[in-house]
Amino acid sequence: MPHKLHFKVIHASGQDDVYRASELNHHSPLTKGWQSARFCLYPQDMVIQLETRSRLRKIQILSHQYLIPTKIEFFVGDVPDGTLLTLDSARYARLGYVSLSDNEKTGYKARELKSVHVDAVGHFLKLNIHKNHVNKHNLYNQVGIIAINVIGDELRRPYDITDPDLLLEDNRVDRDPALEGLFNKPDYISPLDDLAFDMYQDPEIAQIIRRLERKKQEAVLQERYDYAKRLKQAIAELQKVGEKLGKMEVEKRQAVENEDYDKARVKKLQMDEYRLQIYKDLNLNDLLELTGSRHPQYIDLEPIRQPTPPRLEELLPPPPPRTPPRYDEWPIAHNKAVVDALELPAETPVASPRPLDNKSKNNSPRTPHENKRLPGPKLKIVSVEEELPPDPDFNQEAEPMSEVDLREASTAIDIFGLSLVSKAYSKTWSYREDALTAVHHQMQQMQTGNKEEAKSMMRAAIFLVKRGIDDKVYAVFKAALNLLRMLLTEFISKHKLGKADVSNAVERSVPNLFHKAGDTAVRNRDDAKSFIMDMASFPEVKTTQTLAHECVKPFKLTLGPRHAQSRCELVESLYQKFGLKNGLTMDNVMKFNVEGLNHNAGEVREVIERLIKLMYKNHGQPVKDYLPADDDKTRKNTLWRQLFEYFDQVDGKPSRQDIKKQKTEEEQKKQAEIDALQKQLQQLREMNSVKPPVDASKKEPAKKAVVPKKKTESSKPKSKAKTSKDDDDASMFTVDNICIFCGERNESFTEEGLDIHYWKNCPMLKRCTNCKQVVEIATYTDHVLSECDAKSNFSKCPRCSEAITKSEYDQHVAEKSCTPSKSGTNHCPLCHENISAGEDGWKDHLMGRTGCKQNPRRLLALNKPPGGATVSKPAARGRGGKAGAVRGRK
Repeated sequence: MPHKLHFKVIHASGQDDVYRASELNHHSPLTKGWQSARFCLYPQDMVIQLETRSRLRKIQILSHQYLIPTKIEFFVGDVPDGTLLTLDSARYARLGYVSLSDNEKTGYKARELKSVHVDAVGHFLKLNIHKNHVNKHNLYNQVGIIAINVIGDELRRPYDITDPDLLLEDNRVDRDPALEGLFNKPDYISPLDDLAFDMYQDPEIAQIIRRLERKKQEAVLQERYDYAKRLKQAIAELQKVGEKLGKMEVEKRQAVENEDYDKARVKKLQMDEYRLQIYKDLNLNDLLELTGSRHPQYIDLEPIRQPTPPRLEELLPPPPPRTPPRYDEWPIAHNKAVVDALELPAETPVASPRPLDNKSKNNSPRTPHENKRLPGPKLKIVSVEEELPPDPDFNQEAEPMSEVDLREASTAIDIFGLSLVSKAYSKTWSYREDALTAVHHQMQQMQTGNKEEAKSMMRAAIFLVKRGIDDKVYAVFKAALNLLRMLLTEFISKHKLGKADVSNAVERSVPNLFHKAGDTAVRNRDDAKSFIMDMASFPEVKTTQTLAHECVKPFKLTLGPRHAQSRCELVESLYQKFGLKNGLTMDNVMKFNVEGLNHNAGEVREVIERLIKLMYKNHGQPVKDYLPADDDKTRKNTLWRQLFEYFDQVDGKPSRQDIKKQKTEEEQKKQAEIDALQKQLQQLREMNSVKPPVDASKKEPAKKAVVPKKKTESSKPKSKAKTSKDDDDASMFTVDNICIFCGERNESFTEEGLDIHYWKNCPMLKRCTNCKQVVEIATYTDHVLSECDAKSNFSKCPRCSEAITKSEYDQHVAEKSCTPSKSGTNHCPLCHENISAGEDGWKDHLMGRTGCKQNPRRLLALNKPPGGATVSKPAARGRGGKAGAVRGRK
């Protein structure tokens, strides 16, 4: 049976003067451990020599709390047959490595205990210790190891391990066939050989516990069950006593280091009195049967009044020789924040530990296990994210519940009984697991018929499930999930419970599952998330829609990043699986998303952003209703800019960069057209600047042009080339020299001159910003909605009747800030105001001195130098003729 192997450190590549490698040769609460030299080179090597050639089964490393290496590699060394056993003659085989946590989460106060299972044979164990984790406490880049433990079996000869007869005969005492047959665990490793036991127990108490354990196993084989029960209770009590004495020993050494000798003396007296009082209360002589009788005898010990009382050396064998322990400033006696990589199954029975001084020969026949061929060297490293810690009360009954716990669990006690609920509250993890398993079986076997009793059992079981989900031990957590699954899938349907009971069960258990989904251990997080997703598919839960409502409840911004991220990932998974169904709606999901975007953790916002993009891709515009307005101010924020750019991409709109590039190209093209028009206009001005010739003989200038009287709208010219007879006699102008829109007359208004006037100056016209055509301002809205090339991008506002881009349409309609159009009036698309009806109303508004302030051509017309005349627009031309030509010009 594997047990603790004795060893000594024979080589270390470096060591601190105070924390030498020889400190690793013994285990006690006062062990200081080894530390590398300051600013040493890495990796550091350390070689351990075992007393005999052995088969290694388990290696344990207790690391320093802040001098932590990043990883440790393991090598097993063996010496070939016939070779002298020296360090240089060993040949090493690499087994593997373990990584160590940086310990930042514990504030550099906890020591990590790594346990690795191996199957290798050799004389030596070599550790390759890599560079340290950097932290503020490790000023000199050192690494440290507090203790090393090796568990295995000694071998008889160094050259063969296939024959079980080669096991050392004194080791075969541990492999007692009777014990192996009783417990069926020939490879069982006793918790008393675990490193945590020696590091936290007073050495004297630890030796007594080992002797009592051996006596207990002998009593079981002899069927002395009452005696075995007393031993079991005494062992459990001594384990607590040993830890307390270990803490007091550390405090005593601290007082000595501080030269506070009065305090040290008081501590010593307290320890001696406490120790002897425990021996008296437990009747230790009778338990160990030192008197040779099996009947209980009372030990009469006098009260301790002497300053230095006796230590009962006559009761105990002398302790093994060891080097005097040194005091470590870090008190490890009561620090339980230790992670163990060894997971003990719940059904593992207690086996006999190796005796301390039994060297007798046992010739009992071998068990079938001993005839198996042992495998070659290999390393099995167990994940240490969160394995089961060694249970200190591995053989203790469920302890009594406190008054607070009794009041809290009163409902469950009424249903399941005090004995079962006490196990659920026990400090022993196997009892907690057994309690949940017992509830599982009890509720499965419950007969149908009494619905009220079923409801009561359901509520009591959910209470225990909540405790099990929050349990740190993985086995208990899994048992709670199995029980909850059975309740929601089998128990509810079997007893035909209503939706109210289902909702109550979900609402009470889901918060604990949410908390577990943000756990530090990966498998706890994955199992909790997986169970929540499975729960959402349970038929009984699916109909209530309770789970979805619980998931999308906005969380507080102070929630930790890991828990918040897990909640967001759950909502994302639910949406991907069900869409906006089963309790998920656009309203509750988007409100959850908006709250999540305000969280200060980037990983949380990334999940929410991913979910919003997915929802916009599936549902489009309704998603934007829950987000800020899409404007330049909002887009200054990087998060919103990325979201809105993705929305534009989904809608097929060009990006801001593409729009900016296109705008630049349009401005360049527009400037080129303006330059060309200005050049043409300059040529026309030069042509018009030529004056008519003067008659030299008469020396009279040619007659000046006479401006005709203003015509009314009812006057109609009889032909396009002629005016009335009275006016033609005194005028140089023709009808073609008149702008049919603003009524301005100018001798330069030839066909080309009028085109320039329409394009540049006419106050009644404007260029369309989309298709670049010149259209009347009065018909601009109709043009954009029905004639423009970009008409598909506009919609008509039902309030003001103007053309609004579809991207701004929803916001424009929602704000209701536009001026409503009224019947019997005109509505200006430039200043958005209502004006007088008819064409005179347009003319007064677009050309008058107090007219439209948004018409830039109005001021040009008012400030035009004398050289032309303005007349009423000929009614015969109307909106046809030139108007059509103007609209078609680009």
